[in-house]
Amino acid sequence: MACNGVNGDSIGNGFHYVLEDVPHLTDYLPDLPGYPNPLQDNPAYSAVKQYFVNVDDAVAQNVVVQNNSPRGTHFRRAGPRQKVFFESDEVHACIVTCGGLCPGLNTVIREIVCGLYHMYGVRTVVGIEGGYKGFYARNTIPLTPKMVNNIHKRGGTILGTSRGGHNTTKIVDSIQHRGINQVYILGGDGTQKGAAAIFEEIKRRGLKVAVAGIPKTIDNDIPVIDKSFGFDTAVEEAQRAISAAHVESESNDNCIGLVKLMGRNSGFIAMYATLASRDVDCCLIPESPFYLEGEGGLFEYIEHCIEEQGHMVIVIAEGAGQELILKSMHKLDEQDASGNKLHQDVGLWISQQIKDYFKKKKKITINLKYIDPTYMIRAVPSIASDNIFCTLLAHSAIHGAMAGYTGFTVGPVNGRHAYIPFNRIIERQNKVVITDRMWARLLSSTNQPSFLHPKHMGGEEENGKNPQLNG
Repeated sequence: MACNGVNGDSIGNGFHYVLEDVPHLTDYLPDLPGYPNPLQDNPAYSAVKQYFVNVDDAVAQNVVVQNNSPRGTHFRRAGPRQKVFFESDEVHACIVTCGGLCPGLNTVIREIVCGLYHMYGVRTVVGIEGGYKGFYARNTIPLTPKMVNNIHKRGGTILGTSRGGHNTTKIVDSIQHRGINQVYILGGDGTQKGAAAIFEEIKRRGLKVAVAGIPKTIDNDIPVIDKSFGFDTAVEEAQRAISAAHVESESNDNCIGLVKLMGRNSGFIAMYATLASRDVDCCLIPESPFYLEGEGGLFEYIEHCIEEQGHMVIVIAEGAGQELILKSMHKLDEQDASGNKLHQDVGLWISQQIKDYFKKKKKITINLKYIDPTYMIRAVPSIASDNIFCTLLAHSAIHGAMAGYTGFTVGPVNGRHAYIPFNRIIERQNKVVITDRMWARLLSSTNQPSFLHPKHMGGEEENGKNPQLNG
């Protein structure tokens, strides 16, 4: 078997694959004893045949291959093992939520607490308040099934959250001082980078502490996994804003309904909400640059829609058009406490640009209605499908930690939940592929142009400048 967490393996007929394995506590604590999984004696689970996952089960990252495709990458399948490396009464688990709000956070918290309690008999679970900086606080929040029973019906996180505040040494000092041996970390790519650093420091100190990440981003921009929790709820809730914009635009002369949705670097919410609503005439996302003036530009298309149908609905992701804004405002990129690029408010900016254009042209008097539902979408409770999804994520994390795996995150890969090394989650961001069929479906639904400048489409640039950014 190869080292560095990537194993070459084969099965019966000689089929070879690459296993991107996750660390195990026995990698640096080789004498760690194992125990029978208490689920074997749990009447709710022992009745289910084949409940335990074979340790050799793997999940393929790519299910569509060709004859000349290289050996496929696989991940360990998530689920309960017959052997665990923690006894129930020794577990002292903690849960922390970091970064922005997302529907489903409370559901994940609830299911970790209840899963540890009911499946593995764990009685000591605490919550870390206010994100990573909560590790430096004096007190933690005791979490019991009774306390978390109804929190899935509420938005936000009962533990509180924050950005930044990560000091690896102080956090691991706190974990060691409190006697915590299972750490469940809910957060986006910045948070997962912090989780990876925590795992490395714990490994360096030789501590028996399992670190499990549960990826959280409402933008659905985490790579490898099929989707992130809260995304379905966000798309569903975004429909309300789009519907309101559509009603407003239809009810007023020459009216433009403009909706700004989440999506700092990826336009998945805007794209899926647009496809689901069928009421949108134009969708603008970070992955598809656009320009404002001139032939084939946004203003020309808006004017066409107003003349043809007397109204229009535009959906724009918050990360779209940032180059245009920075150029017009002569500003440089800034970052927040988590290292994420701070974006200017594209909704307000483009609203003013549209108003100024039509005021200057004096051909059509428009009526623009701007809707920003960002915080309404982030703060709502998760819908049914996300609640079920959050349960599976929480249980996968629990099973992995109890089985001794560490330094991993969980998520569905081609419909099967898997354990994924931290480095695969944080190496890049998932983005909408505008050469993909899903984007083609969107263009067909909205009938919008591609907004690619003719010279840009031909691969030419005028005076060394991208015409899309200089329209």
